[in-house]
Amino acid sequence: MFVLMQWFEEKQQQVESLDIQLKKLHSSIETLVINRKELAQNTGLFANSAAALGSVEEHTSLSRVLSQLAEVEDKIDLLHVNQADSDYYILSEFVKDYVGLIQAVKDVFHERVKLYKAWKDDEATLTKKREAKVRLELTHKADKIGSANQEIAEWEHRVEKSQEEFQAISKSIIKELKRFERQRLKDFRRAIISYLESLMENQQQLIKYWETFLPETKAIA
Repeated sequence: MFVLMQWFEEKQQQVESLDIQLKKLHSSIETLVINRKELAQNTGLFANSAAALGSVEEHTSLSRVLSQLAEVEDKIDLLHVNQADSDYYILSEFVKDYVGLIQAVKDVFHERVKLYKAWKDDEATLTKKREAKVRLELTHKADKIGSANQEIAEWEHRVEKSQEEFQAISKSIIKELKRFERQRLKDFRRAIISYLESLMENQQQLIKYWETFLPETKAIA
């Protein structure tokens, strides 16, 4: 029993820590999404400025490069928007869902604590009923013994029932928590890989844009 109680205490602490860290992570990702959208917006403004400057530049090759720079920045603007969407839908919403799942796990742990308290309260009441019967026997109040025995039988049944409920939820939590941990690892692995792939795809596209634009810049004469 002690080992089981210790296991539950450790798991509950782990769940509490996971809850705190996931909420912090979610908050950080939300900030990342906001910053990424601001970057996209500023990139778009820069593209507009480059285009405007190119339209008034008298030097033909420089004017052409500025116009092409504006086009590249417009494309990069879209990349930032796409990445912000990936930040949100792949990562932020995923972590948010797990924050909700962790809360559900915490609620189940709290329910187990409530059932344990109910069991121990029933045991305490049963002890009082037995002590009351002993006092009746010592004071030779035989007419009340039958009623006392009936109350004791009722509370014994309640203790047995509350103990069974506590043991049942404990067994269920152990089983479901192990399944939850296995699934959590799979889900996080899948989400992280998907997110990294979106990052790599955007970065590779970004490199292509600049590699295409660089020769145009060197051609300014």
